[in-house]
Amino acid sequence: MRKKIDCRDHPSETHCTLVIAGEEEEVVRAACEHAVSVHGHTDGPELREQIRSSLKNEMPQHA
Repeated sequence: MRKKIDCRDHPSETHCTLVIAGEEEEVVRAACEHAVSVHGHTDGPELREQIRSSLKNEMPQHA
């Protein structure tokens, strides 16, 4: 099942609205890069675990 993370679930000073969805490892990698470049976090195992624990299952969208 695809996973997603939504910046709106984690309030920030930038009021970021980015949503990242995909396979779990893709989302963790992209969300970590985003957290570092946009939100000023430091990359490392703790950040990646925080992101991983925040992932939600993406609900399939029907056309």
